[in-house]
Amino acid sequence: MEITDSNLQALAGYLQQTLSPEAQIRKQAERFLESVERNQNYGLLLLHLMDKSDIELHIRVSAAIVFKNFIKRNWRIIDGEGNNIHDADRLAIKQHIVGLMLKSHEQVQKQLSDAISIIGREDFPKKWEGLIPEMVSNFQTGDFHIINGVLHTAHSIFRRYRHEFKSDELWKEIKFVLDNFAVAFTELFKATMGLASTHANDPAALKVIFSSILLICKIFYSLNFQDLPEHFEDNIKPWMDNFLQLLSVDNKLLKTEDEEEAGLLEQVKSQVCDNVALYAQKYDEEFGPFLPNFVTAIWGLLLVSNAIQFLASVAERPGYRSLFEDPATLANICEKVIVPNIQLRQADEELFDDNPEEYIRRDIEGSDVDTRRRAACDLVQALCKSFEGPVIQNFSTYVQGLLEAYSKNPQSNWKSKDSALYLITSLASKGMTQKQGVTQTSELVNITDFYRGHVLPDLQSSNVDETPILKADAIKYLMVFRSQLPREELAGSVPHLIRYLGASSHVVHTYAAHTIERLFMVKVSGGAVFTMDTIQPYATDLMTNLFAAMEKPGSTENEYIMKAVMRTMLLLQHHILPMMTQLLQGLTHKLVLVSKNPSKPHFNHYLFECLSIAIRTSCKHNPEAVATFEQGLFGPFTDILQQDVQEFIPYVFQILSLLMEYHRGGVPDTYMALFPHLLTPVLWERPGNIPPLTRLIQAFIELGSSQIQADRLNGLLGIFQKLLASKTHDHEGFYILNSIIEFMPQSLVTEYTRQVFILLFQRLQSSKTTKYVKSLLIFFSLYAIKYGAAALIDIIEGIQAKMFGMVVDRLFVPDLGKVSGNMERKICAVGVTKILTEAPSMLQGDYVSLWPRLLQALIGLFELPEDDSIPDDEHFIEIEDTPGYQTAYSQLAFASKKERDPLGCEISDPKLNLAKHLGKLATGHPGKIPTLINTGLQPEAQNYLSQYIQAANVSIV
Repeated sequence: MEITDSNLQALAGYLQQTLSPEAQIRKQAERFLESVERNQNYGLLLLHLMDKSDIELHIRVSAAIVFKNFIKRNWRIIDGEGNNIHDADRLAIKQHIVGLMLKSHEQVQKQLSDAISIIGREDFPKKWEGLIPEMVSNFQTGDFHIINGVLHTAHSIFRRYRHEFKSDELWKEIKFVLDNFAVAFTELFKATMGLASTHANDPAALKVIFSSILLICKIFYSLNFQDLPEHFEDNIKPWMDNFLQLLSVDNKLLKTEDEEEAGLLEQVKSQVCDNVALYAQKYDEEFGPFLPNFVTAIWGLLLVSNAIQFLASVAERPGYRSLFEDPATLANICEKVIVPNIQLRQADEELFDDNPEEYIRRDIEGSDVDTRRRAACDLVQALCKSFEGPVIQNFSTYVQGLLEAYSKNPQSNWKSKDSALYLITSLASKGMTQKQGVTQTSELVNITDFYRGHVLPDLQSSNVDETPILKADAIKYLMVFRSQLPREELAGSVPHLIRYLGASSHVVHTYAAHTIERLFMVKVSGGAVFTMDTIQPYATDLMTNLFAAMEKPGSTENEYIMKAVMRTMLLLQHHILPMMTQLLQGLTHKLVLVSKNPSKPHFNHYLFECLSIAIRTSCKHNPEAVATFEQGLFGPFTDILQQDVQEFIPYVFQILSLLMEYHRGGVPDTYMALFPHLLTPVLWERPGNIPPLTRLIQAFIELGSSQIQADRLNGLLGIFQKLLASKTHDHEGFYILNSIIEFMPQSLVTEYTRQVFILLFQRLQSSKTTKYVKSLLIFFSLYAIKYGAAALIDIIEGIQAKMFGMVVDRLFVPDLGKVSGNMERKICAVGVTKILTEAPSMLQGDYVSLWPRLLQALIGLFELPEDDSIPDDEHFIEIEDTPGYQTAYSQLAFASKKERDPLGCEISDPKLNLAKHLGKLATGHPGKIPTLINTGLQPEAQNYLSQYIQAANVSIV
């Protein structure tokens, strides 16, 4: 693709089409762009298009987004998968992207900045040493559009320092950054603070300046997170003085009218609080002299949640206990800081009604958005660690007062009870997990009495729509303290929760569903609180109300409700069979609806889990029921595959595998018609498709080996070869290869076998990893089991003389103990036993010396802990790290493949199997085997072997 005006115009046309409201036009354009993205100059064409001022802005923004995604998918070079961007293009992109980003429109600038951070993650600093100097040189321009572009990019690159594990590589990179960036960065901060004073009355200038200050504060946090850099330690006073000054700024021009949305000034103060909290927690010796002034300054920032969190982080540290131990101070904090911040605000009520999903995310999910209520709760809990008695005594008075105010006038003072519930939850909670709720409570608060006196009456109310926030509070209390409340209280709450599924409020019926799902997970010393028998009487009402709740406005794709459906189906097991027809109809209806525009990943996942549970439960009791599910699901599945709904295709493959596995006597024709399409290379290009496709291919081979023609075997081996070349997916290649060996007719496989082994050894030589070696040992063992040990040795020796000896010496002996998984270890044990006892060449010539060493390794496999060590120089690419925005693979827990034993019932105990085969071998070679054992095996191994021989009741002479 040459960089010409005609190509640029054509590219602009396709980008315009990707914005089309018509799905067909949009998808065709997207497919075309995907098909040409590996052509040389593609990325440069996109950059040139962004640089043309005569092109409409929305096209340039679209080009920037497509470019960013192109970089995200292709910049990382994965071993064995080739370089998707030409080297010359890589160089040219890095030469031009920063300059283009800095002069671009703000919308384009953001996308390019993100692209730079993606490239930087791979190439910086070793392959892009000029990036920081180029960025720093622009600090001198005085143009804050450019400066903010640089700062945004620096923030994108440096923020990963907050999450990276410590390593020499990371230290070197941070040192490189500090050496080239820190001095200019500090000077920029000082200069920008000066400009903030100069332009204090200019609203437009202030907005730009404080945007820069906010980014500077964020970058400071990233650069100081891992350790205290020498530069910042030397310059701690100017930084802290300026931070203190920022906390005292009170400029009306920077404030927002929206109570809910934080303005620029509030964001800056919030980040400053994070910065000084970091120093207080990690560098208290250096920060100690500055701390009292910050505590005093932050005391007054009641409206910044991070300010309260700073106080919480300081209060938790024993060294600063003296700042809080005065009773008057504690009373002051209670009255002036905590109580005002736990009170429900107008913005909270509006969020409850107008944006319930965000309310839920903040209230029960603990989202990243800091709220003043949560910050106040954290401060209460921090103070309770050191001053539990005085704090609870202080707050008990407030709680009592709030409850009395509510009881006098429930209609007007319901917010008082809301505050009381929030305070009690904060005071009582000492330990909490997502799975169990509160696990440890304060002995000074009686959870059960409070529940019976003040929470249960709200749950028992016949009007589920009255004071919905209090109803939500009551349900949340039950959910939070579910592991602390008595069994009878939990059991008694279920009928009430089922009623609340009918509440009009999105938050209330969502909390009811979430609490039901959480309660069904509760376990106490006597076992699970809820069983299929205890819930069965409520089953019909519960399922009816759950599905009815999903018809309410805003809850069409409510993930909490669908998860509750999943958990209920799982708990009820065969008790759901009478309602299976209605369940399948309801679930299929949802599937058709959401497949048109998948937007809620969690909801979709639970939906497919529900389908999996339905299939498993029904077919377990009646295998013929599989036909009912095929009739109901094949239509929607066909549409999903034809419409290329990428988010759902991995799920469809998993469910098809599950359905297929309930068939006996071959693969039905409806499935076989699909088989050729599964070998299409484009399907295997998407990482998210590979695991479920592999599973589906295995099901085809296992059930329909006699139906797969010879020419299709060639296609299967082509898929195996593609997967083998990838460090990420090579194990899936082995899954397919193992199924071929296990199920396909040997006469069909034989002509390809030698080439397969050559490919295996080539990959071993070019890119050896522990994962690969483990997979290889399992394959060799399975091959020996199916075709015989002699056949394994012959084919390896046929590639190169004496090569099998190297396989034993360099793979089996050192790495057999690394094989993981019970079935995998059993396969290896039986395969190695066959090599030891059924291969004549192992008892003669050069290989005799290897025989006891291989036996020693096998006994080690039986008796030693699994060797999970990985060489220091080995870098694994995890599936989560693969580049691109393609749909990730989400495995369905209830559609998982049942572990299959290729040995069947023939061999139950591999140790006894070894002993019996050694006994048989010894009979054919009198005196030889005991000599090899006594002279070549370590004493401890000999003792273990004696135990196997004795248990098997054989003799070796």
